[in-house]
Amino acid sequence: MTLLDLRLVPAALTSWAVTASGICWSWRGALIAAAAAVGITATTGWWAGCRDRRRKPDLRAVAAGAAAVALVGFGFAVAVGLRADHVRTHPVAQYFGRSTTVIVAPTETPRILTGGRVMFRATLVQLDGARSGGRVVVFASGSGYADLVVGQPAAFRTGVGHPTRRDLTVAVLAARGPPTRGQPAPVHQVAHRIRAAFAQAARLVLDTDQAAVLPALVLGDTSAVPAPVTAQFRVAGLTHLTAVSGANVTIVCGAVLLSAALVGPRIAVLLAAVALLGFVVVVQPSASVLRAAVMAAITLLAVVTRRRRQVLPALAATVVGLMVAAPELAVDAGFALSVSATAALVVLAPVWSRRLSGRGWPRPLADAVSVALSAQLVTAPLVAGLSGSVSLVGVTANLLVAPVIPPITVIGTAAAALCPLWPAGAQLLIRCTEPPVWWLLNVARYAAEMPAAAVPVPSGVPGVVTVAIAVAGVAATWHWAVSPRRDTIVR
Repeated sequence: MTLLDLRLVPAALTSWAVTASGICWSWRGALIAAAAAVGITATTGWWAGCRDRRRKPDLRAVAAGAAAVALVGFGFAVAVGLRADHVRTHPVAQYFGRSTTVIVAPTETPRILTGGRVMFRATLVQLDGARSGGRVVVFASGSGYADLVVGQPAAFRTGVGHPTRRDLTVAVLAARGPPTRGQPAPVHQVAHRIRAAFAQAARLVLDTDQAAVLPALVLGDTSAVPAPVTAQFRVAGLTHLTAVSGANVTIVCGAVLLSAALVGPRIAVLLAAVALLGFVVVVQPSASVLRAAVMAAITLLAVVTRRRRQVLPALAATVVGLMVAAPELAVDAGFALSVSATAALVVLAPVWSRRLSGRGWPRPLADAVSVALSAQLVTAPLVAGLSGSVSLVGVTANLLVAPVIPPITVIGTAAAALCPLWPAGAQLLIRCTEPPVWWLLNVARYAAEMPAAAVPVPSGVPGVVTVAIAVAGVAATWHWAVSPRRDTIVR
């Protein structure tokens, strides 16, 4: 049995909890979270030592562990306290309830809301003629904002409002009048052209729903996905497929690594790194995409090395690093879903797959069931808290569509890369995705139409707690059911 290396896990959880508490409740919340982490670490270390009755608990080891967590916790408490104080004292606060002129650079593609309004997140570049910074959310009306490119400076007059969420956003801007546009960086222009050419090629080859869904599956571009299709994917537990996730990047890099048989492993790894960088740029290097890329790299490490001992410390180190580089991810639901799903694939799925194989299941089927079930169970409480419902068909739906996701991703990515160079060839590749995309859409539709496909639960914290208790029971029952039989052990 492979033992998991858990030494960095307390540091990762502490940095995450302290950063989130500091963002939500300022430095007092961060200090309370840090103190709680130290207490939990010391108690857990003492309890683990007391389990071995043959020797006394190692007080030095317990104290060293608690001291390390204290160092991490209070260090992050100071850091997030400074960040929160910067948001609270930002110069934009002087303009709350007033109008001014700003220049912002979008960090994501604008989304069309109900009524034709546009919303996007951006970085503040100038405020009333003075250089500035900070994360803002922009709401606007009119077509002048809908086609802004990531990184493209846009100047406009705006009303300034208080941020509606505690996520280190400094203000909410209500744009007034058309924007004056600047030129985005060349890399952003290239990425935008590829995305636009891919969407246009899909519309020329596929029917309406398929043409709308394919860019979402490949590049995370959900701007054209109809509302009914979005609802079907949500009820069927397939929403994660319409956003760029670690699975997308893992599939792309894994496909490139297959070239090792022709060019050798070192060149293949270099090509995979180039493909990863290009993919992240094209799908837009927002915080969520960077998170997906990092998590995908960890999953890819597990696949390539087949050594789980190295993967969990890498995941924990990644969490710590992201809390330093992008502390706003601490309160991002997508980050929590990504980390928990990756942890489930590392910790639970291999154990369950091995036990199912021991009971005579074919290895590919055991892997598929274990991956789908572990990811669905671990993320269910968070999904319930966000959406107020739990999909009962999610595991089955994910199993049914699992075989078609890799070909859609690989062929679609190749088509996107080919669009600027050879449009006819790109359209031919896109046509090859028609059968798997058709299958995916039909699975989502039929799953969503099944009786009791989703069960309503309380949203927010009550929903998270309720579903977490139910999930713990299901996971324990499944873990016991797939455990080796007693008579097999005796033999």
